[in-house]
Amino acid sequence: MAAGRRARCALVALCLLPVLPAACGERPTTDPARAAVQRVLDRRAEAVLRHDEAAYAATGTRTPYANLRALPLAAWSYRLTGLRRSGGTATAEARLSYRVRGYDTAPVTVGRTLTLSTGAGGAWSVDSDRPAKKAPQQLWDQGPVSVVRGRHSLVLGVGQSTGALRRYAGLADRAVPAVSDAWGTDWSRRVVVVVPGSLEGMAGLLGSPASEYRGIAAVTTGEVGVAEPGSARPGAGPGPDRTPADRIVVNPDAYEVLGSLGRQVVLTHEAAHVATRAHTDPATPLWLSEGYADWAGYRGSGRTPGQVAPELRRAVAQGQAPAALPADGDFAFTGDAARLSRAYEGGWLACRLIAERWGEARLRAFYRAVGAHERRAGAVEDALREVLGTDLGTFTAQWREYLRTHLR
Repeated sequence: MAAGRRARCALVALCLLPVLPAACGERPTTDPARAAVQRVLDRRAEAVLRHDEAAYAATGTRTPYANLRALPLAAWSYRLTGLRRSGGTATAEARLSYRVRGYDTAPVTVGRTLTLSTGAGGAWSVDSDRPAKKAPQQLWDQGPVSVVRGRHSLVLGVGQSTGALRRYAGLADRAVPAVSDAWGTDWSRRVVVVVPGSLEGMAGLLGSPASEYRGIAAVTTGEVGVAEPGSARPGAGPGPDRTPADRIVVNPDAYEVLGSLGRQVVLTHEAAHVATRAHTDPATPLWLSEGYADWAGYRGSGRTPGQVAPELRRAVAQGQAPAALPADGDFAFTGDAARLSRAYEGGWLACRLIAERWGEARLRAFYRAVGAHERRAGAVEDALREVLGTDLGTFTAQWREYLRTHLR
């Protein structure tokens, strides 16, 4: 058989295959329900932005709107990513993107699962809107959101009194200028503080088990539900990530047991993470990002190294001073609270040493130089040499001596 004839026969055979939805050469048709559902989601999003409860109710269930109506939103949109339907019911997978007005420089984007059904006229309406599988909750999933505005802060809460949210705003409003005084003003100089009703609510927002955050007063996330790498002792936020929509998420159960200084240190520490975000990179070790945030938090507090670093002081007294700066793994949850505390204390004392010996301006320059490095290997070593005029071995020896001197 000639090659041309074989090709023609093959083409005829393909056109006759029953699995093809259209005749050979025609484009398969798309499910018209997909476009109809996207239109419903578009109308729903527009109603949220216009604060039009009646228009929102016309698209289906109004429960989410009642919970989120107080949010000051600059953007809200759904993008349909999948649709499964059976007759007059459907399950839609979508990406919700939204921005808080005046605070978010880029949208928070999260997965949502919506169920829909058709009415007598065949129009689709939303029956439920919930987090997608493995996606974190949003604050409005936990109840009606209350909003308090501070000078430099926006506090969003569920299950919290207005008075309690105002107290958080006051702490955040003091934290922001304190961080600007330490770091500089090349950041947004405003923070969003999210206060759920409980530890379980915090864990829901972060998409992790509550056991991972028990005793942790707050964490900073790039966006709610995308927690930074690393872990945190009480009052400390995890390491950095690059997402611009920062949130300080509070664990009210742990936060409320802190004293007045501890509460202020927590918010200042977390605000420092927001300020340093643009200069924090995978090249930045956790001892530096967490140490700097603690240094900013305790700066001007009058607390001595022995008061701030009791676990490390105990280790030094027992002749068990660390031989090296804390590794990233030392900041992980392992069930050893003392080890975790020593890691944070060691990072804080390393930053305190730089601020005292080389000056606060050099500490800032060192942090930025490390974050500007393209990769972890050599980042600290290059910044030590270029900014502080030293090397890692010498700096480590100076840090160890600093521990012995200040923690006796």
